[in-house]
Amino acid sequence: MEVVQVLHMNAGNGEASYANNSQFQEKAIAMAKKITEEAITDVYKSLCPKTVYIADLGCSSGPNTLMEAGELVKAFDKARRNMGHQSPEYAVYLNDLPSNDFNSIFRSLPVHQEDLKKEMDQEFGPCFFAGVAGSFYGRLFPANSLHFVHSSISLHWLSQVPKGLEENKDNIRVVASSPPSVVKAYHEQFECDFSSFLKCRAKELVTGGRMVLYFLGRRCEDHISSYNNVWELLVKVLNNLSAEGVVDEEKVNSFNFPIYWASPNEVKMVVEKEGSFSIEYLDNFMYDLENEKHIDTGNFLVNSFRAVLEPIVASHFGEEITEEIFKRKKTLILESIHELQKVEFFNVVSMTKK
Repeated sequence: MEVVQVLHMNAGNGEASYANNSQFQEKAIAMAKKITEEAITDVYKSLCPKTVYIADLGCSSGPNTLMEAGELVKAFDKARRNMGHQSPEYAVYLNDLPSNDFNSIFRSLPVHQEDLKKEMDQEFGPCFFAGVAGSFYGRLFPANSLHFVHSSISLHWLSQVPKGLEENKDNIRVVASSPPSVVKAYHEQFECDFSSFLKCRAKELVTGGRMVLYFLGRRCEDHISSYNNVWELLVKVLNNLSAEGVVDEEKVNSFNFPIYWASPNEVKMVVEKEGSFSIEYLDNFMYDLENEKHIDTGNFLVNSFRAVLEPIVASHFGEEITEEIFKRKKTLILESIHELQKVEFFNVVSMTKK
């Protein structure tokens, strides 16, 4: 599986589009807002740049993309007003893989820019936006050019499916029941990828620049805390299709997601081993869907999982069977909605370039 080509959210504005099914991502942004604002205040106070360069990595598309970009700019503007400074200019880079729906972002950009101008005072400096297509596991920006890097619900995606997963039958990712060799393969891929991410950002950030990253994770060192039975329903669907002879058994056994739920301790160990950053804040947050009384839980789970997973499933199994796969998964979700785990954990880490 070429992750760079197939890892993108469902485009457009349909029922199963990411634009209409990214409430969890929006909630994560809100939960991490205080940490993000504190980091921005610190970096502005220490550097006072005349032009602020911000990068949002793994920006995806939909309403959250430009909303969060605007929040980052507003946090910088609040910091400069508190210090009585003239407004800097802003350059905001929106990054994702080339297959991302950048077109929808830029169609929405003129309205967003106008709304941002109306919200800010007359001293607010010009704000420029640019799209940067490419993997954040490689270099994206000139050396010593960025002041602040943000990434929301993206870094749990790996650069590739780890090698050596032949024994991971009846699983589509690393879980508590995975053999030790599979756990090791996933952990090593995470460590390699996250280290590469840090090395690249260390070159691109100015000294004293900050990063705030939040991504899916687990609470404990074992993988029991990364268990989510909504994911496992997809395994059940695939096994049923294989038993019926609709999908080849070998195709099912060879299917694994390039995704890893790291623990806070694993995040800390990679940061300290790579050595370019000092951690200012690290914690693990919990999002409980049961607290969202305004959300239709069943349809939310059905559509949000499809919005994220459909392109990868279609790439491996083919477009012709994908509709049937998600039709069956929807049935299973709605049948077992009261028994499903509706909690996600994510790591939040704020760090400074040394």
